[in-house]
Formats: sequence, C-alpha cells, structure tokens
Amino acid sequence: MAERLRPRPTVDETPLPEAARVGPFFALRTGSGDPSAEGYARIGEAYRLTGTGAAGPVLRARVEAVAASLRTDEPRVAASLVFQGLAARVWSLALGPAALSGAVPHLRPDRLWWNPGRVAPDDLWWPGAPSVMGEPGGLAGQMGTAAFVQLMPLHHAVERAYRVSGRLLWGNAASALTGSLRVLHDWCRAHGRAEAADRAVELARAQLDHPPLRDAGTLSTAPLGYRRRTCCLYYRVPGGGLCGDCVLREAPGRGSGSGTPG
Repeated sequence: MAERLRPRPTVDETPLPEAARVGPFFALRTGSGDPSAEGYARIGEAYRLTGTGAAGPVLRARVEAVAASLRTDEPRVAASLVFQGLAARVWSLALGPAALSGAVPHLRPDRLWWNPGRVAPDDLWWPGAPSVMGEPGGLAGQMGTAAFVQLMPLHHAVERAYRVSGRLLWGNAASALTGSLRVLHDWCRAHGRAEAADRAVELARAQLDHPPLRDAGTLSTAPLGYRRRTCCLYYRVPGGGLCGDCVLREAPGRGSGSGTPG
C-alpha cells in the first residue's frame, strides 16, 4: 500500500515531533521558559561581527570550545567544524519534517535560540511551537529558505572572522545536508517509510542542484553517497583523519600549511 503524507499541519501546528523520532539532530527543544536565563542567545547573535570584523561573543565562544575539545591550535579549523555541525542541525530540522510530513517549520533567526555549550537537541530552543512555512516555492523551496536563512549569515561570519574559504564552507554545508540525508534515509527504510526516503533524496538533490551548493560535490544514489570537492580540514585536528566524503585520498602533512582544497 502506498504511503501517504500526513495532512499538512496548519500554521498553529508543527511537524517537528515526528521528525524528532529520527534522532537528536532532527529534534528541537520547544515549550515555554526563559532561554536567556539558561544561557541561550538568539541564534542571530552568532552571525554578528564586531566593528573590526571579528567574531562576536556567541560564535567566538563556540569556536573556542570546539578548538579546546579537539585540542587544535588553529581557530579556522575549529570554525570550519563549527559551521558544519550547525549546518547539520539546520538541515535536519528542515529535511526531516519536509520528507516525513510535507511541511517545513519556519525557524527565524530572531526567534530561534542557541546555547553553544549544549548538545543536540538541547542546543536549539524555540519557545512555544514554530509555525510551518507557507505554500509559495514548493516543498524544496521552503526547505531551502528555512536552511539558508541561517546558513547565509553564518557563512559570511565564519568566512570573514576566521578566514575560512567560502567554497570550503559551502562544501561543509553540502556535506552536512547529505549526512542528514543518509541518517533520515536509513531510518525511513528501517521503519517502512520508503516513499519518505525517496522524497528525502529528491529534496536534498534539489538543494545540491542549485547555487551555492551546485558545485560542491556529487550525489550518488546506488548506493546513496556523496563525494565533495573540498576538505573540511578535520585532518588537521590532532588524531584526525579524512571524512568519508572528502575530496582528498590521503591526508597532507600538518606542515603543509593551508594548501588544502578550498
């Protein structure tokens, strides 16, 4: 029997609870409370730079925490991985509901709160329940809008403040999307949601077929996989290596400086 999408949620509902079953990256903390009292800041604060172009306190705190955790003395490496991690959260929150429920939550930067010291799903909090996006643009367009309203300013902030290649960062965004896709696709297959699995692939492909992700890499579907054209710099972390979708076949020595694909 063919799977049917659940009735599209109204503006007063949210498709997030079903997607949360996939895993913590697809879940969002909601409900009442005072985010600022628990150390959260509006996520838009993470995209702001100082007058000299340096990272603001929210983004800087996250980059410094990741650098310390990974024992790297290269801020740009930590910043690259911060971008990729947050991109994975953003994509998951858009892709999961879109594929499973046919609706995308409207997570505006001025209403979504972030605690860079916490892990998913408690890192992101929307007090109350977010509404769903409207019809214009179709499901793929809504998904792209929901993600890029976060990724565009984050990309600008990390590129400017930490001198990370903009091309590399869009490679990170594409890699984060396909990582979320693989998790969701496997979950759908395991739970008898074959049509949702196929829908997830098509929604992700729609993002990868257009700028700024169009030239970031190649998606394959038999089996599902992705090969990017840049490197996220994880190999420069002490004890790090190459990711499964990396453009590199062998990690350069750490003494090679910044001569990595970007």
